Amino acid sequence: NEDRTIVVVMNGEIYNFRELRKELEAKGHSFHGGSDTEVLPHLYEEYGEAMVDKLNGMFCFALWDFRSEKLLIARDRFGEKPLYYGVFDGKLIFASEPKVLLSHPSVEPQLNLESLRQYLSFDYVPAPRSIYHGISKLPAAHLLTVHDGVVKTRRYWQLSFHKNGKKPSFKEATEHLQELLADAVRMRLVSDVPLGVLLSGGVDSSTVAAYATQFSTEKVKTFSIGFEEDSFDESKFAREVAQHLGTEHYEEKLSVDTAADLISEIGGWLDEPISDGSLIPTLLLSRFVRKHVTVGLGGDGGDELFAGYPMYYAHKMARVYDSIPGFVRSGMIEPVVNSLPVSTKNLSFDYKAKRFVAASKYDLVTRHHSWFGSFSPDGQADVLTESVKEFTRFDVYQDAKDLLKICDAEEQIEQMQFLDINYYLAEDILTKVDRASMAVSLEVRAPFLDPRVAEFSASIPLEYKLKGSNGKYILKKAVEHLLPKSITKRPKKGFGIPIADWLKGRLNPLAHDLLSRDRLIKQDLFDAEFVEKLLREHEQGIASHHKQLWTLLVFQLWYDNFFESKKKKIVAKK
Repeated sequence: NEDRTIVVVMNGEIYNFRELRKELEAKGHSFHGGSDTEVLPHLYEEYGEAMVDKLNGMFCFALWDFRSEKLLIARDRFGEKPLYYGVFDGKLIFASEPKVLLSHPSVEPQLNLESLRQYLSFDYVPAPRSIYHGISKLPAAHLLTVHDGVVKTRRYWQLSFHKNGKKPSFKEATEHLQELLADAVRMRLVSDVPLGVLLSGGVDSSTVAAYATQFSTEKVKTFSIGFEEDSFDESKFAREVAQHLGTEHYEEKLSVDTAADLISEIGGWLDEPISDGSLIPTLLLSRFVRKHVTVGLGGDGGDELFAGYPMYYAHKMARVYDSIPGFVRSGMIEPVVNSLPVSTKNLSFDYKAKRFVAASKYDLVTRHHSWFGSFSPDGQADVLTESVKEFTRFDVYQDAKDLLKICDAEEQIEQMQFLDINYYLAEDILTKVDRASMAVSLEVRAPFLDPRVAEFSASIPLEYKLKGSNGKYILKKAVEHLLPKSITKRPKKGFGIPIADWLKGRLNPLAHDLLSRDRLIKQDLFDAEFVEKLLREHEQGIASHHKQLWTLLVFQLWYDNFFESKKKKIVAKK
């Protein structure tokens, strides 16, 4: 600020900083330069902690007030930018990545066993925990303050699903969504460096590309990657969108070996395990895009906000399934489903059906995350050693159940959207994108996570978003005039890799090495006999255990880099 009594450091972008700067200058504030970060100390002078309410952006910033000797740290509403912190030897240490904290002499890596169980359940560790004992994550939409030696955190914003006032007609809602999306993309096109769109060929990234072509002063660059394995390849859809919109399209087709070669590198840059299978293609796409531009726009957030995941429709089906007598389910339906031939294709029918019936016995929250994650409660009972289970007797999903208590949604599906926005989106999708893109110095922006778009999506009726089995219904209607019909009509397809086949071929030696009996017995975290059974059944085609095996494999790659290679002692901590 003017007298240098308030200092800020920020990671991210404030998209509405020009409007905020004009407002602040009208109030008498003067600026030294043109950075978006510079609005923050002046906003703090005017509004204190309430400054965050005025920000539209992706950010994590730390502000020091010399006058009151107060530290203020804030993370954006959806968690696009990460923040890790801990108190060690009486010192608060914070950074964007755990590896920075681990480089401090006061910090020794210790495995948090409860976090390990959450990782096995969710495929990531939800905030406020991290995989490390003593290191926490500041959750999305939270503030952290330090004053007089006291560290406090609080939520400053949450998405409300309360339906205020008169219900808009579908036409009115569609037109308003078009306006919001257009402005959200327009704001994120402002850049001093080359910019492009990460185009998968799905409706979300295609929507971003379509609006970008309307507002960009130059021909929009779009980027996609594809795989030789057809069920994982979306490049033809991205190509169709690019041709329809007239973009300058760049495409790279990758072999299985090209992608698989990167897996051994995961442990070097992923300092907290995330077993999302799209981690590898996201890194590959980021590397490819970075050769041409330094800022990219993506479609993250569309599925969570507009009910695009198949699991949301699965909750509708679950209510029907629950109404069937138990003896019919256990005696007839489940045996038939479990005897379906095993397929390694992306999101195959047998894979989805088997996970659906396996999770049917759980409560709402557990069922939802068992569909998403790798190890259900029963699976954890099998895979963990007795010593780990004895030390961690707790409900892995209790934090999620507690979070649900502050959600004002009445519909179960909207309640699950609320959880996914706070958990899966923040701690898996956005963390994955941030790690992969920052590894190559690429900045990725997400127009769907404009708070105006999110708040509108939550305010409209559920049937506008999920109509029958058709997710993102209103979004598809809003952009159908901009895109080829084949794009808005096609079913959702994940951004994945053929892990199931790799584990039988290219990755099989690595899996046997990292999951060997001797290693597991020495490690004393995972039951060696059960892991051997998973590998054997997967190799023989008896079952597809690729998700569970991949989750264990990623953990071991991380473990080797951040514990074994440093010869650090694992200390079990809650």
